[in-house]
Amino acid sequence: MPDPVSDHYANLLARHYSWMFGLSFAEKVAEQHAILEPLLKEAPRGPAVDLGCGPGYQSMALIELDFNPIQAIDISDELLREFIPHIGRLPIDLHCADILSVNEIVIPETAAVIVCMGDTLTHLPSLDAVRGLFASAAKALALGGLFILTWRDLTPELKGPDRFIPVRATGDRIMTCFLEYLSPTTVQVHDLVYTRNLIGNPATAAWTLEKSSYPKLRLSPNQVSQELTAANLEPNTPPTAGRLSLAVAKKTTATART
Repeated sequence: MPDPVSDHYANLLARHYSWMFGLSFAEKVAEQHAILEPLLKEAPRGPAVDLGCGPGYQSMALIELDFNPIQAIDISDELLREFIPHIGRLPIDLHCADILSVNEIVIPETAAVIVCMGDTLTHLPSLDAVRGLFASAAKALALGGLFILTWRDLTPELKGPDRFIPVRATGDRIMTCFLEYLSPTTVQVHDLVYTRNLIGNPATAAWTLEKSSYPKLRLSPNQVSQELTAANLEPNTPPTAGRLSLAVAKKTTATART
């Protein structure tokens, strides 16, 4: 069965992903470093897992914060290829896989920290999948380990023209996002990207439209906190990470042996 999220990245978003932030790789790593550093200040160092690593911003920040080795997991082969030139000899292992496969990649009770940042969490297909991910994270974490999440809270419903969100515009590219609220649990995200080739005469360069869409979950901070607790993780809700919601959960009880 086709996966709408991986198809959306392969068909459109991956090739515009880094551009849409308007920052260099080093600047994005510094941004993520600044978010993670206070959250991990007192955490014991050790192996880390980056769920939905993309081109590697969080993985590199974790390396800078003395966590290693890193298991970096993403469904987009294109974004992982973008990350490779930055790795060199660093202890970072890349996995082109669904984040729900974390327990196939990470030895139980070994991870000092697991991060799932950006808006990765809302890419999951259902609340049951969120529960499965949280249970897998709890299994992979060592006792005292931390699970750090950021995501976009899509539960407030935008109306009318507010549903059209400008992402970024440059001389050769314009990206806009349109939100279609399908149900209390799902938003259909439509990405529209206009591009033009400025080689030659820019005045006559034609615009070409690329478009694709995919569903995202609507998850409130309270709902995420409840599901973390149900997974036997102890949640804390720090201030937001910019425009994203933020949650930190600690593993305080050993995983039951089966």
